[in-house]
Amino acid sequence: MAGMRLVYVSPVPWWSFAQRPHKFVEWFHERTGADVFWIDPYPARLPTWRDLARLWSHDVGMQYLNQAPPPWLSLRQPFALPLEPVPVLAGVNRRFWRDIAREVKSFADGQQAMLVIGKPSLLAQDLMAGPSWQRVVYDAMDDFPAFFGGLSRVAMAAREEKIAGQATDVWASSTPLLQRWSRLRAETRLVPNGLARDSVAGLFRRSTAPAPVFGYVGTIAQWFDWDWVIRLARSYGQTTVRLIGPRHGPQPAQLPPNIELHPPCDHRNALERMQHFDVGLIPFRRNRLTDAVDPVKYYEYKALGLAVLCTDFGQMRWRHDEEGVFVAGENAEFRPVVDASLAYRATPEAAERFRQKHGWEAVFDRAGLLNR
Repeated sequence: MAGMRLVYVSPVPWWSFAQRPHKFVEWFHERTGADVFWIDPYPARLPTWRDLARLWSHDVGMQYLNQAPPPWLSLRQPFALPLEPVPVLAGVNRRFWRDIAREVKSFADGQQAMLVIGKPSLLAQDLMAGPSWQRVVYDAMDDFPAFFGGLSRVAMAAREEKIAGQATDVWASSTPLLQRWSRLRAETRLVPNGLARDSVAGLFRRSTAPAPVFGYVGTIAQWFDWDWVIRLARSYGQTTVRLIGPRHGPQPAQLPPNIELHPPCDHRNALERMQHFDVGLIPFRRNRLTDAVDPVKYYEYKALGLAVLCTDFGQMRWRHDEEGVFVAGENAEFRPVVDASLAYRATPEAAERFRQKHGWEAVFDRAGLLNR
């Protein structure tokens, strides 16, 4: 792959905790030896009052990378005014991107260069029309318009459809996204999420609590199904329901006494604490936002040998029959499903097979991007 290079338009900042975008560029560099030009996201919607509130808040659950970018990665952080949804004003930001556009052209021209877009934006759309790309990949990781409202949602949906329609490859991280984009692009490929295998090396379920522990690690926000969790806690009063992570938005005033609320912790500590769960929970409401989600928590729970007990949402709707996954949806009998999750025991060998199959390297290798 001599001469190969990658320009990556990311949906998350480089300095956020390592996610699918970070793992993709690491995989790409490992497989090709190529340099990567990483572009951080910028505000792509109109501001709201909640944005003003965030100026005075700090999410202690966000864990940042604390090292400089590797020598093979060039990091750019574009400035933009939050005007993108307004057609007449969106172009104002182009003047702030001139240097980035020139750098991308210099970086990619004369090379076998790929452009991968992890989030639709005007800048990403402009870059598609720039250098002569070998391939342009739109990696649809979420239902992005669902995060927005009003004019911002309409503008994002239109831009996303235009980018997906012009890309050479469209990836979908979940079956609902695959179904959506296959109507536009028949060759859309399912590329699910995965697992950082090194993060779970040497870890496996070792719960020693006298009573079973249902556990959840992650953000607790508007998608969190408090009613489902409270029903679980009340139905199994001799167990512990342990919730670890930052909490945003309202929560019930009165919680059952066996629900424990713990503050957020770094990722390594979270994995250590997951080992002491008997069952890993993913209690998300079913709505447009969660319908497109393939939760990374599923991969971590399974890699640690935990049973996975979840609501009927997103990609989990396609995992009813998978060993160790127990979906207590609206049409399922609640207690038999929960009882089965408590009785489940994985072996270290089964967990290792899962890690091998679902490690990020294996996921991206199967996508076949470098074989075309």
